[in-house]
Amino acid sequence: MLISAERGLTPDGRLEPLWLRIQDGRIAESGTGTPPGPADLHHSHGVLSPGFVDVHCHGGGGADFTQGAEGARTVRSTHLAQGTTTMLASLVSAPQDVLLEQIKELKPLVDSGELAGVHLEGPWLAPGRSGAHDPEVLTNPETAAAEQLLGQGAIRMVTIAPELPGALETISAVSSAGAVAAVGHTDADYRQTQDALAAGATAGTHLFNAMAGLHHREPGPIPALLEAGAWLELIADGVHLHPAVLDMVFTTAPEKTVLVSDAMAASGIGDGDYTLGGLEVRVADGEARLRGPDGAVGAIAGSTLSLSAALRHSVLEAGVPTAQALQAATAHPARMIGLSDTGALSPGNRADLVLLNDQLLVEGVMRAGQWVSDGQGNTDPGL
Repeated sequence: MLISAERGLTPDGRLEPLWLRIQDGRIAESGTGTPPGPADLHHSHGVLSPGFVDVHCHGGGGADFTQGAEGARTVRSTHLAQGTTTMLASLVSAPQDVLLEQIKELKPLVDSGELAGVHLEGPWLAPGRSGAHDPEVLTNPETAAAEQLLGQGAIRMVTIAPELPGALETISAVSSAGAVAAVGHTDADYRQTQDALAAGATAGTHLFNAMAGLHHREPGPIPALLEAGAWLELIADGVHLHPAVLDMVFTTAPEKTVLVSDAMAASGIGDGDYTLGGLEVRVADGEARLRGPDGAVGAIAGSTLSLSAALRHSVLEAGVPTAQALQAATAHPARMIGLSDTGALSPGNRADLVLLNDQLLVEGVMRAGQWVSDGQGNTDPGL
């Protein structure tokens, strides 16, 4: 199959006329300019993008990754319809035995390639920055506990508060196992964050959220992550970050920005009452918040985003250049978690791509050389 586009994201991050030859589920050839023959599909408007890569997602379609293989497949299909062709399954804080069982249930999907791996967001988080995690299950990190979970062969990322006792040793163990150690849900100061980076941390989980903000005398974790060239997760929904802050990070660290959904079960469904890690969540006007026993509104509880929506918000509301925002949804997250065959429209890579219209809405999704969605949840769009 030969596909051409008036504008496509090149592997080096430019938007140019682009063509791809797809064979056996992979990109066999690619080039800029005029295609070498008549195209089977010519995308004359919008953008041809690599498939999106989401390294932080908890749920969607009314399900979440704590619900085993069936729930995971619901989440995956919901986000796949909106262009996410590669994703990590993010698990919220839970006791060790529960996490172990959840990982075992997800491992077959990792082995089959349906999931790229598991992200443990907890339980090694700061109680004062627990956000939508149950504070009753938070604990100090222990290397032995981390190694037991890492030993299941499915974990690609672990979020840790580096100021906790045992955190630096655990960060080192995570990094040594080949997984990403990320600083997040933390009360760490600037020096403690530097220590975490020296121990092997390479990313910041949802930058600005669940961590100290910038202060001229107490800089906190944000400048430490920026100056170290760490990967920077950003939740671009207009709730977690003001558009001006989003634009500032893209301007300051253009090669290290990573758009994430941090989506919970309401993504793709809408407003209503849900649970996240056993905690009650109410979604109103697309904003997810914890709900107390008395009905009081609490902390932000993930988002209802898709990565395609995060892309649109970044470009249309924050003014981020389209090519830059696309890189943050594709190549950057792939590099962050060490994936070498996705995130870019390069020969040899899996044929994952998204057709976007002029408003950056999804018109078609291909995964491994097969059209799977037209952006409305319909398969086999007949493109």
